[in-house]
Formats: sequence, C-alpha cells, structure tokens
Amino acid sequence: MSAWTLAYAVLLYVAFTVLVGGVIYKIGIYAMTPAPLRIPTMPAPRTRLGVVARLGREVGLFASLFRGDKWAWIWSYLFHVSLLLVLIQHLRYVLVPIPEWVVLESPFGSYAAFVLLISLAGLLGRRLMIARVRFVTAPSDYLMLVLLLVIATTGALMRFVDRANIVGFKVFIQGLMALHPEPLPTAPLILVHVASVALLMVIFPFSKLLHAPGVFFSPTRNQTDSSRLEAQGAGEAGGSVGAEPVAQGGTLREGVR
Repeated sequence: MSAWTLAYAVLLYVAFTVLVGGVIYKIGIYAMTPAPLRIPTMPAPRTRLGVVARLGREVGLFASLFRGDKWAWIWSYLFHVSLLLVLIQHLRYVLVPIPEWVVLESPFGSYAAFVLLISLAGLLGRRLMIARVRFVTAPSDYLMLVLLLVIATTGALMRFVDRANIVGFKVFIQGLMALHPEPLPTAPLILVHVASVALLMVIFPFSKLLHAPGVFFSPTRNQTDSSRLEAQGAGEAGGSVGAEPVAQGGTLREGVR
C-alpha cells in the first residue's frame, strides 16, 4: 500500500466518522433544546397537517427565503438542486451494480456541475458586492464558499477537461467500504478533490452548512398558531367565573327582600 493510499484512506475514515458522529450529535442537541414558548412565525398554520405542509415548503421550495430575498433564493435554489443532481451521480462510485435510475440521471448530474459553479459564484458575489450582506458575513462564510468552489471546479475539470482514472477511483472507494483499501490514483485533480471533500465533511457538522435538520426543530416553523385559541378558551373560562358572583349576588339580594 502506497503512502498516498494509506494517508487518504485514514483521512476519509476519520472524515466520515466525524461527519456521521457530528450530525447525530447536533441533531441530538436540536432535539433536546427546550422550546417553552409558542413563537411560530406568522402567518402560521393552526393544525399539525398545516405544519407538515409548511415544513415541506421550507425544505422543498425555500419559501421564507423566497419572500425575504429573491436573488438569494435564486442562487441558493440553483445550488441545492444542482448539488443534489451531482450527488446522485456520485452514487455510481458506491453502488454495485449501478441502478438504472442512476445511469439515466448521470448526464443531468454531469452538466449540473456548471449550474453548481454558477450558483456558487452568484452566492459569493452577493456577499462581496451587497454592503448589508457583506457586513454580516463572517470569514468562515467565505471559507465555505471557496471550499465548495474548489470541490466543484476540480470535479468539473476531471469530468470535462482532464479525464481522471475514474475506474481506479471507484475501486479505491469500494475498497474503503470493504475495509480493504485499494491503490488510489494519484492524479493531482483527484488528490485535491478528495482532500477538499474530506475537509468539508469534517467542517460540515459544526458550520452553518448544517441547517437542513434545524428547520424541523425550529419552534418558529414547527409550531401551530394555537395561541389565539388558548387565549379565547382562557377568556371564556374567566368570563364564566366572573359571572358567578353576579348570580350569587342577585340571589342574596332577593333573599334579603
């Protein structure tokens, strides 16, 4: 086993462990965080089915982002859709045999790389060119975008410019899954691409990139608008209590008479 193969095998094992363990840890924190107050963002649904529909719109359509910033929505939606297509295409490296639907999706995943690059450039340009967005942008936000751009660029170059040894890389991945690493192709683009992906896997659970699970645990999104119903019920209960002394008073007055 070469030094490159050993180093990258250890790197990917560690990165995968951190990714899975970190995501489970963060979801556990989300689940155990108390939400004693009813604070849904208005207008909010009044039924649990309405909450499910609201979460579906947030996850599938980014509804609140669309209402708040149309340009951010465009770049973000293009990024997530193209990333999904690219990730589906990458299933051919881990699935044996390759499902027919992955084969059919593969051309779309290949050309989605260009949309991915354009959307990342748009998101980065937005943070650089719009003053109010630049003011609230942390250095880590730029780091995430640059890292994603490196991953997307090297992936596109391997696909369309400098054809890498994809077959050898798949054998390497399959060997990792079988806990028996096979030789890693040492093309520079492959080394940079895989190292960047591993770094992203390590950073992901502890960065802003882990926002999808948080939507399901956010009290502003997963609560119903029952505060008015509770207030109405409390008012009716208070009114009935207040009416009782009047009735008693009337009975007493009649008794005195």
